[in-house]
Amino acid sequence: MDVRVRTAVLAIGSLLSTSLFLAPAAAAGPGDVVEATPTTVYLAPGRLLEVPVRAWHLRYRSTSATGAATIVSGTLLVPKASYPFGKRPVVGYAVGTHGLGDQCAPSRAMAEGTELELAFMSLMLLKGWAVAVTDYEGLGTPGQHTYMAGRSQGQAVLDSIRAATRTPGANVAAGGPVVIMGYSQGGSSAGWAAQLHSAYAPELKLRGVAAGGVPADLKAVADNLDGGPDFGLAAAAGVGLDAAYPELALENYLTDEGSALFADARDDCVGEIRSKLAGRQLAELTTADVMNRPDWRARLAENRLGGAKPSVPMFVYHGTGDEIIPIAVSRTLRREYCAKGANLLWTSVPAGSHVLGAVEGGPLAIAWLASRVLGLPAISNC
Repeated sequence: MDVRVRTAVLAIGSLLSTSLFLAPAAAAGPGDVVEATPTTVYLAPGRLLEVPVRAWHLRYRSTSATGAATIVSGTLLVPKASYPFGKRPVVGYAVGTHGLGDQCAPSRAMAEGTELELAFMSLMLLKGWAVAVTDYEGLGTPGQHTYMAGRSQGQAVLDSIRAATRTPGANVAAGGPVVIMGYSQGGSSAGWAAQLHSAYAPELKLRGVAAGGVPADLKAVADNLDGGPDFGLAAAAGVGLDAAYPELALENYLTDEGSALFADARDDCVGEIRSKLAGRQLAELTTADVMNRPDWRARLAENRLGGAKPSVPMFVYHGTGDEIIPIAVSRTLRREYCAKGANLLWTSVPAGSHVLGAVEGGPLAIAWLASRVLGLPAISNC
């Protein structure tokens, strides 16, 4: 056999031994797995402290913000021990802001030992739950990340749960209890999953959604960040919405400097985005009042949480000293959900920053979700 042919055959054999591709005919709907590759996740940089679970890097089908079929990546984590109480629960874990470039994807961070939110995921794995973590649309897959496009993010979370039950060899049965958790960008994603569940994925037995530090109103959050040290997060949201809705044509309203800065941000992770755009103002980087244009106002309104009653009980938490997403945004969300008859438990945590809100509220959220998995009644404080 020709050496080149032999090399190609061996390479294909190696690929097939580690990765499972599903035929297109078998993967025709949201949540269907396109590819599942065994992977290893680590708790510490340098690939130290391997997490003792079975894990797969997934590519699965989902739906964009405008209803188009798309493929999203993510990671599925499954405890090695069998679950003794029936079907294994699945949690759709929605991560917070990682950035806009593919190298920032949570799946890559978990494989490299740099994913800080694995601390929360580990608490869930210790309970025997499977954890499905989406990378979101365009983060780790071709195309621009549609950062903060709520419908896209919520659907990616719901489809990651579907994918968990369809991953060959994972032994995660469909029809078991499902919960969802997220903070910051993940809190928005979790909220959207709660609002979309009944129409988009009604077969999922969703029992509760925990959402923290929720940027429910993007316009209010952007106004708060303008000119401050975290203006880059608002700029990233502009880039993400522009990617989700091409008619917004953000580039048409940027100055030369703004165009260069926004273009540079499109492949940066969150730390770089924050540092490069710290202290800037949208007005100095644009040639028009972009956020008050009719097309932008319509899409911002479309991506404002609170417009529909969540289909399941929710736990919403927010730090009193959150400098990025004002707690007033969360209080407004509470009022709107309660007015619609939601089963909502809302609480503030005495955190002095956005990050500390995640640290202090996370364990409370996991405990609340555990009660939902057990089927206990959910108490509302509307």
